[in-house]
Amino acid sequence: MTHADEPLPPTIPPLVNPADLPGWVLLSDERLLVLDKPGWLVVHPSKNGPWSSLAGAVREGLGIETIRFVYRLDRETSGVVLLAKDEATGRRLGKAVLARRIGKAYVTILEGELPGPVTVDQWLGPDLTAGVSVKQQVVPAGTAGAQAATTVFHPLVVRGGCTLAGVELVTGRKHQIRAHAAWLGHRVVGDKLYGPDPRLYLEFAEQGWTARHSALLRFTRQALHCAAIDLRPARMDYLLRAPWPADLARFAAREMSLPAVEAEALIDAFIAEKLPAPPAGQPIEW
Repeated sequence: MTHADEPLPPTIPPLVNPADLPGWVLLSDERLLVLDKPGWLVVHPSKNGPWSSLAGAVREGLGIETIRFVYRLDRETSGVVLLAKDEATGRRLGKAVLARRIGKAYVTILEGELPGPVTVDQWLGPDLTAGVSVKQQVVPAGTAGAQAATTVFHPLVVRGGCTLAGVELVTGRKHQIRAHAAWLGHRVVGDKLYGPDPRLYLEFAEQGWTARHSALLRFTRQALHCAAIDLRPARMDYLLRAPWPADLARFAAREMSLPAVEAEALIDAFIAEKLPAPPAGQPIEW
C-alpha cells in the first residue's frame, strides 16, 4: 500500500518545466551531453509535444538539434542518460555498448530482504500470457525469440522488509533488472508491470494513478536508478554519476529508516568497487 504522505502522480502526464532542464545537465562538452533523467519522463518523442519527452526538451530547451541516445532508460527509471552530439561520437559509443565496453551501475529497492549477493543467469523472452506486449519473462534457454541474460544483485542494506541493492548488468536486455528481480521473488518496489498485477501498467497508461495502484503498490514508480556510467573501458576518460534521487531517498528514509547520507555512502562504495579506476599506465583518450 502506498503511504498516505507519498505525493501521487498527476492525472495528466506532466511536461518538462524549461526552468528545471539546466539542473539535469551533468556534463555538456563538444561531443557529449549527459543528463540526470527524472523517474517520470519518457526518453523518446511522444505525441504530447516536445516538452513531454527528454529528446524534445533537449532540442527545445538546450537548442541541440543533433542528438543520439547511446542507450535509453524506461520512463520510470531515473538516472544517467548519455547522448552524443555528433554522428562519429554516436557510432563510437554505440560500438562500445555492443562490445560491452561501457560500465553501468544501477541501484534499486527490492521487495523483501535479500540475504546475500545473487547472480541470475536466466534467458528472457516475451511474456505472451500477460496481455501487455512489452512484458518479458524468464524462459528456457534456447527459446526462439529469447536472449541469454545475466544480472548480479548485491544487497547494500536490508531493512523494513526491503533491500537496497546495487545491480551489475552482465548483459543488457529489455527490462532485464525488473524481470530478473520478479523471477527471483524480490520485485522492484513500485513496478506496475512486473509487480503484483501487470494490468496496473495498462491502467496507469489509460487512467493515471487509481485507488487500485495505491492499494497494491508501495511506491508510485519503479524504484530503479541508473547511478553511474563508466566510459573508461571504452578509453574515454569519464565516470558519470547521478545523485540518489529525492523520491527514492524519501521512500528509503520512511520505509527503511535509511537516511539519504547513509544510502549515498553505500552507493558510492558500490560504484567504487564495481567501476574501479583503470590501472596506472592504461591509455585514456578523448
